[in-house]
Amino acid sequence: MRENKQSKLPAMPLLAATGLRKSFGGITAVNNAELSVEPGSITGLIGPNGAGKTTLFNLLSNFIEPDSGRVIFDGKPVQNLQSHQIAQQGMVRTFQVARVLSKMSVLENMLLAAQKQTGENFWRIWFNSSKVIQEERSLSRKAMDILDSVGLANKADDYAGALSGGQRKLLEIARALMTEPKLVLLDEPAAGVNPTLINQICQYIITWRRQGISFLIIEHNMDVIMSLCDRVWVLAEGRNLAHGTPVEIQNNPKVLEAYLGK
Repeated sequence: MRENKQSKLPAMPLLAATGLRKSFGGITAVNNAELSVEPGSITGLIGPNGAGKTTLFNLLSNFIEPDSGRVIFDGKPVQNLQSHQIAQQGMVRTFQVARVLSKMSVLENMLLAAQKQTGENFWRIWFNSSKVIQEERSLSRKAMDILDSVGLANKADDYAGALSGGQRKLLEIARALMTEPKLVLLDEPAAGVNPTLINQICQYIITWRRQGISFLIIEHNMDVIMSLCDRVWVLAEGRNLAHGTPVEIQNNPKVLEAYLGK
């Protein structure tokens, strides 16, 4: 955990969720769950199938509203904000199955992710067209730089629907970076991806963390979780089961029982 060198007190979490609960009909998917992410960290969220991990992601980003609970991001409550407003605050997410606009080019997908573009305002297009053009050129350069960093620059003019599954995941992550996020929630970035590309994605995440971006990652690939993460939270049947360092989690009897039934 990061500490303030002067006060020796723990740093304030970038993300802190407490008491989150969500039921669908008579089934409680998330039951009084809590979770925190330290600034500058890579944090893992694991658990058996059906543990409620993706539902918890949806609650954190307010794709679905919690029945109860509180989410604090960057010092401010966000559980009552709409998902796009949370993204504007600096917390963005990806999905287990990458969501891309298949009939638009890779570059167009990137440009649509940019926040607060001048050209989004009808009157500014007419009365400040030179600024709009200048901004579009700047955003295009930024998008191409990000695409180049993930090896997709040569696909910029291709339809996003023509990309492989792994390339779509890279595009979705790259698109998230266009928003200049403080925290990225990654939902199974290694799922359905070949081992070579998994290693590349892990290296990209490490590089982006060095640039100041924090990550919260759902992943079933334990090699990815244990090699990347500073701390890991474990969910089972919608409840918190354990949290700690990767080594602590690997040796936790409750976690072994939840996964292996022993």
